[in-house]
Amino acid sequence: MMSVDALSGQLAALVFSAVTFGGVEIQLIVLWLVVAMLFTTAWLGLPQMRGFAEAWRVVRGTRHDPGAPGEVSQFAALATALSGTVGLGNIAGVAVAVSVGGPGAVFWMLVIGLFAMGLKCAEVTLGLMYRDVLPGGRVRGGAFLTLSNGFASIGRPRLGRSLGLAYAVLLTSSSLISFQVNQSYAQVSSVAGGLDPLLFGIVFALAAALVLLGSIRWIARATSVLVPAMGVIYIGGCLMVLAANVDAIPVAVARILDGAFALDSVTGGMLGAFVAGMRRAVFSSEAGIGTAVIAHTQARTREPVSEGLVALLEPFIDTVLIFTLTGLTIVTAGTWDPATNGGLQGVQITSAAFATVAPWFPVVLAVAVLLFAYSTVISYGFYGGEGFQYLFGHGRWQSLTWKISYCLLLPLSAVLDLGSVVDLIDSLYFLMAIPNILGIYVLAGPLRTEFKTYLNHLKEA
Repeated sequence: MMSVDALSGQLAALVFSAVTFGGVEIQLIVLWLVVAMLFTTAWLGLPQMRGFAEAWRVVRGTRHDPGAPGEVSQFAALATALSGTVGLGNIAGVAVAVSVGGPGAVFWMLVIGLFAMGLKCAEVTLGLMYRDVLPGGRVRGGAFLTLSNGFASIGRPRLGRSLGLAYAVLLTSSSLISFQVNQSYAQVSSVAGGLDPLLFGIVFALAAALVLLGSIRWIARATSVLVPAMGVIYIGGCLMVLAANVDAIPVAVARILDGAFALDSVTGGMLGAFVAGMRRAVFSSEAGIGTAVIAHTQARTREPVSEGLVALLEPFIDTVLIFTLTGLTIVTAGTWDPATNGGLQGVQITSAAFATVAPWFPVVLAVAVLLFAYSTVISYGFYGGEGFQYLFGHGRWQSLTWKISYCLLLPLSAVLDLGSVVDLIDSLYFLMAIPNILGIYVLAGPLRTEFKTYLNHLKEA
């Protein structure tokens, strides 16, 4: 029987296989996602620009329809989706990209984040177009329903059902082990010291259960508070680091721009910076993976495009704003350079940047990491539960079985040396992009029609 190590190794090698350009490797799954970002941006006619102002109007509630189907407000749906994407990728992922690709990677992360907005808008619009509306205004939605209901609408129900089932299996499986719990324990224990990992995991699981054992309304209420709170704490911390190193900001900006277009350097030049930035931005925004569609389909609205526009704010906040701020912070503080940082990696680089303010300031980062991890765990508990119920039926016992199983497994994530298990979970996670983006291509016609109709209606209003 094949071991977990062998299985995860083979699957990761397949999913993250790469091609080489100019001596720099680019993973095929990253190209798959980037091409979809470019396609949806062009197909919908730059929704990032055309719909940006309207997105802010919708999220502020100016289009509120209290009688529309849905479980939560459009702002709460955005907050829930953001709680799943704004996480350790923003703290550790940016540091990894800059240490590998140099400061220029920050520029390319910003660019990819802008294109990710178009893909997120497309997948969420489709999610609401093909969600199930139940009696009483309750809804069910997700990429699995986009595939099954969307393909059925064009006369391919069996193919859609098969793709939907495959997506739900991948979603449910990839939700079972939490990288967030493992890494939040690592950061919190580094500043607190002496923490027992199992006890940390149990307390974390109990805190998550307090929210997850409720409904989507509970989750929405929690994330509507957590997302702004963690944003204020983390962004405030970054701004304090920049203020403490204000004289170095112009030099840092120059390094970022020079590195983005450098022809040669130890990090692989422009191509190396582009690949490193592209990879992290693609992974962090989760555009094309389809997970955030589940949260957005709970929004109370009759207009699928209105929530699609709200969704494009997600990569803007997560990748364009927070990624750029994080990158500028670590470049300004000078902790990114592997030649001078003493071998720091990932979140340690960001923590060292925070330490330039005061030795105790990494505690602020630890609080932010804990909030990021907690909100992400809540979101993925909900996402995995929706996939589980798609597979085994929607009912009280199916829902409770998933929630209890998910919470019971969380402490293990703090204790285990994830290693190959993380490779396995990551592989399953990014495999979701294949059926999800296939669905976007197949349903591109109805998507553009819906988008144009909504924008024309706005012009006439």
